[in-house]
Amino acid sequence: MSDPSPLLTDLYELSMLDAYAADGMDDIAVFELFFRALPPGRGFLVAAGLEQAVEFLETLRFGADELDWLRATARFDRTFIDSLAAFRFTGDVDAMPEGTVFFADEPVLRVTAPLPQAQLVETRLLNLIHFQTVIASKAARMVLAAGGRQLVDFGLRRAHGAEAGLLAARAGYLAGFDGTATVAAGRAFGIPLFGTMAHAFVQAYADEATAFRHFARSRPAGLTLLIDTYDTEAAARLVAALAPRLAAEGVTIAAVRIDSGDLGAHARAVRGILDAAGCAAIRIFASGGLDEAKIASLAGAPIDGYGVGTALATAADAPALDCAYKLQEYAGLPRRKRSEGKATWPGRKRVVRRHGPGGTIEADTIARLDEAVPGEDLLRPAMRGGSRVAGLPGLEAARGHARRALARLPEALRRLDPGRAEVTISPGLRALAREVDRALAERLARAAGLA
Repeated sequence: MSDPSPLLTDLYELSMLDAYAADGMDDIAVFELFFRALPPGRGFLVAAGLEQAVEFLETLRFGADELDWLRATARFDRTFIDSLAAFRFTGDVDAMPEGTVFFADEPVLRVTAPLPQAQLVETRLLNLIHFQTVIASKAARMVLAAGGRQLVDFGLRRAHGAEAGLLAARAGYLAGFDGTATVAAGRAFGIPLFGTMAHAFVQAYADEATAFRHFARSRPAGLTLLIDTYDTEAAARLVAALAPRLAAEGVTIAAVRIDSGDLGAHARAVRGILDAAGCAAIRIFASGGLDEAKIASLAGAPIDGYGVGTALATAADAPALDCAYKLQEYAGLPRRKRSEGKATWPGRKRVVRRHGPGGTIEADTIARLDEAVPGEDLLRPAMRGGSRVAGLPGLEAARGHARRALARLPEALRRLDPGRAEVTISPGLRALAREVDRALAERLARAAGLA
């Protein structure tokens, strides 16, 4: 992926940096990124987007043309703009590895860096982590619903822009999809590519039989024929008749695709037609308006795989989550936001997971970083001194991590109407919040006395 401009940010990030520079505010700050709540129908989320976040932080630079444009706006102090020429991210990042299952309020990523650096990166980090996490979480539900049947991303044409389509393919693959139809995702991320044919191809020929023969001879590898352009069952009979003739030419029909109508009923009829003709090896692939609920409803149908588009690439039922990036510490002192309905827990934190029998996820605890809590730490080093740590997992490793994480979900969280995970706040973190509140009250009282 090409590096986006550092101007792909909110105006207030630059406004705050200008003000920080004027006041010499450059001590170490700690920000944490988390999701405040799970949407209805979600029992968990799947962390994704860390690879792109790290790439963004490693390559963040202001070019001469961007600095010239900022000067021309006359919005900022020129000395401040000049200083941006040397801007680099030099901080540390700790994060949940991609593919980690997590829950509401748990820090997914922590940035520790000089305040201006940690502040500027807020908007793009949220943009990258939020989107892929939304898609990976949706994809994971489809993976669970599919029960091991093939899943392919068909979502590019309905995605909200080119980058969204590309990253949706990545997030879906990370969460357990088998591949994508998006060619650029195959090039960028090494995701397996799958494709069939469009109805237009069939319509362009005088009849289906001719269309099928020409496509088969042109594209014999992994051949899948689309059979619902006119009459699904009639086309299935054509395929059954054509299969031995093509086999004599060394061409094997791998699958047929059904893209409309009652997918379960059509699949049962097509399976009967193919089996009766000795074509039991031809698989049935279904697409057309599918989501996890529809996939689950087709569990008893003879369908071997699914193509999913809109519901995946737009996470249609929950396209946006309440994701935040908040200051937790500055200049060595814990900080806490007290806004109504949006209060945060102060300081640097751990997320510690306890597992039950067979490795099943049992409960999580959010605790102070220096607090002794037994269990597995979910936040791991991702960057140190502005560079990624050695051995930061890539996409295939993240995919394996997601597969293991989903296998460890308790049954109550695997359902499409899930229960809620047990997440507790540690005594040490609650005590720290009380200390921060007392200190804030004292400062406010002193300030009021000076007013």
